[in-house]
Amino acid sequence: MSDINPEVVAAHGLSEEEYGHVLHALGREPNLVELGIFSVMWSEHCSYKSSRIHLKKLPTEAPWVICGPGENAGVIDIGDGPDGRKLAAIFKMESHNHPSYIEPYQGAATGVGGILRDVFTMGARPVANMNALRFGRPDHPKMKHLVQGVVAGIGGYGNCVGVPTVGGETNFDPAYDGNILVNAMTVGVADADKIFYSAATGVGNPIVYVGSKTGRDGIHGATMASADFGEDAEEKRPTVQVGDPFTEKLLIEACLELMATDAIVAIQDMGAAGLTSSSVEMATNGKAGIRLDMNKVPCREEGMTPYEMMLSESQERMLMVLKPGKEAMAEAIFRKWELDFAIIGEVTDTQHMVLEFDGEVVCDIPLGPLAADAPLYDRPALSRADYKSWAKVPALKNVPEKPDIRADLLKMMASPALASRRWIWEQYDSQVGADTLSKPGGDAAVVRVHGTKKALAMSTDCTPRYCYADPYEGGKQAVAETWRNICAVGAKPLAITNCLNFANPQRPEIMAQITGCLEGMGDACRALDYPIVSGNVSLYNESKATGGGSAILPTPAIGGVGVLDDMDKMATIAFKDGAQKILLVGADPRVVPELGQSLWLDVCHGIRGGQPPKVDLKAERRHGEFVRELIAGEIVTAAHDVSDGGILVAVAEMALAANIGARLELPSFEDLVDAEKIRHAWSLFAENQGRYLVTEPFDSHVVEKMARERDIGCCFVGWTGGDSIVLSVGTEANYPEVSLSDLREANESFFRDWMEG
Repeated sequence: MSDINPEVVAAHGLSEEEYGHVLHALGREPNLVELGIFSVMWSEHCSYKSSRIHLKKLPTEAPWVICGPGENAGVIDIGDGPDGRKLAAIFKMESHNHPSYIEPYQGAATGVGGILRDVFTMGARPVANMNALRFGRPDHPKMKHLVQGVVAGIGGYGNCVGVPTVGGETNFDPAYDGNILVNAMTVGVADADKIFYSAATGVGNPIVYVGSKTGRDGIHGATMASADFGEDAEEKRPTVQVGDPFTEKLLIEACLELMATDAIVAIQDMGAAGLTSSSVEMATNGKAGIRLDMNKVPCREEGMTPYEMMLSESQERMLMVLKPGKEAMAEAIFRKWELDFAIIGEVTDTQHMVLEFDGEVVCDIPLGPLAADAPLYDRPALSRADYKSWAKVPALKNVPEKPDIRADLLKMMASPALASRRWIWEQYDSQVGADTLSKPGGDAAVVRVHGTKKALAMSTDCTPRYCYADPYEGGKQAVAETWRNICAVGAKPLAITNCLNFANPQRPEIMAQITGCLEGMGDACRALDYPIVSGNVSLYNESKATGGGSAILPTPAIGGVGVLDDMDKMATIAFKDGAQKILLVGADPRVVPELGQSLWLDVCHGIRGGQPPKVDLKAERRHGEFVRELIAGEIVTAAHDVSDGGILVAVAEMALAANIGARLELPSFEDLVDAEKIRHAWSLFAENQGRYLVTEPFDSHVVEKMARERDIGCCFVGWTGGDSIVLSVGTEANYPEVSLSDLREANESFFRDWMEG
């Protein structure tokens, strides 16, 4: 009697229609091993079956792009090193959402380990880790445990493996109560002419397994990550992998040592779906076939079956194709680093995956249906008008006309949205390697390219409340904010990676979020000449678990990377001295304050309404290029983009970074909006896009002059100095001042009180 029945098929995440395609592809009924392989390769996590058709519309090319989407990570040219060698940056962002909700420490730790492998698989030495984290309400009974576990997991793995964690973002919203997001990003540096790819070629070439032994952890991890959570979330704990950063460190060094020889034909890490996806991708990319002897796979547990070996997601493992005759040399390197090394198969010309175990063929699948011909769905999506009706974003009304600006600023700076993340980043080693140039807390992280004057700038950004209210504008803004953050340190933005986190794509309203965000991202990337070179899609992020919400907010997290040719010209957000002028670049007298979806209304007044601020991509590009020009010419002494919380929050962040206060002269805003005094607060808290705050010496008059010459809006905002933030109208302080000590206490209190409480 067959082991395959409708219940078994359903348990493997395949629909009736998809199982029909399996039968057609094989011309017979699959056995359990073959069904398991189809299950993981056709999972949303591996096949992108609901998003592939839309991802193809994104811009992925530029003269500096060496390798775009399709490999383990994206590769861009970052220019010459000191000895004339061409250098490349290799980077990617990936999700580990479901595992981190079930087992926060190991879920987050193995997310870091997996993205590190994606980068060093291609020949790069990892130089920086970033992350983008989304949690639910702090008062949710599970949330403190989840935050503590995720942060400890990221720090525990990154610190031990010796790669600095240099920045990221952490946000809170009730929409993530039942499904947190843990997105990890790694950036590495390699010689541009020594990039390694995954295409298996050369009939008869040996296929080699290296790294840790295979265990039963993580089986069906990719399938679990392709479904929403039900009431049984805790029962899925065995599908979470267990990581070992010390083994990963050995694996990095062993792989880089072997890469310095000419032994490797192809290399692929074993990530989601483990040995299955790595072998299928290598053979498919090389238009070859593959034969594996499952008896030769190093296992750490007794009696493992081919099904378990192929679907295990045990960590710290790689698959390689070597040139004939190089096996002994390669084995010596891996044995020296105390890692497993086993020749487990060979490249064939059959374009089939054939697995043998105990002398019998236990799997024989044509590779086409597994990868290139995997299911592809053009799922129905609501139109923009229908989505707007469904989302029911309330119109903006009852905006406070005479708010208490001092109280509102303190409340915002103390809120989970803006509170200091010091408690988080002090658990990360941001300085290991001695190349980190800016500590976490600035606009973009900056890491020196070792042995050069160059530096890489990187930022992760997304504003999910914008994406929910208007997916198209939200997608544009997520890309534009990474551009802005990278420009704000003086670097030229070059390319992005992304982690596209959405809920169930079988719901037309969710597909409208996906297609809208992708359309906005694509337009922003084209306008900014800022291509997408790698990424990850994570769908079904919603929960039916007790206490959980439903769908997450649409969260297309963007990771941007840029290059700074002279690290000594890096800008930071901190005021540098007293009595310096504060100027707003990107000021536009024709535009009223945009308060829709603003943090001020949400945090201080419980209003989440209106449309998000519009992103003028032409202006965005001009303003960013202008700020970079100011920084490169050493004309400005500090720079900071204006984002969540508006101008007043940006000034507060610059002041706290330097422990230097500021006096803001509110009449200077009157040429931007109506002269009514009630608009002062609106201007201070509005989140209009494409704006930067910069400072210049008090006796300098260069910035405004240059801005006029380039037809870029620029206005005087105030002066630095003192130990408070003072708001004045005319010559008098018309609003109560906010001392930096009160501001700092408010800003530091949330995590301290929450974690110690």
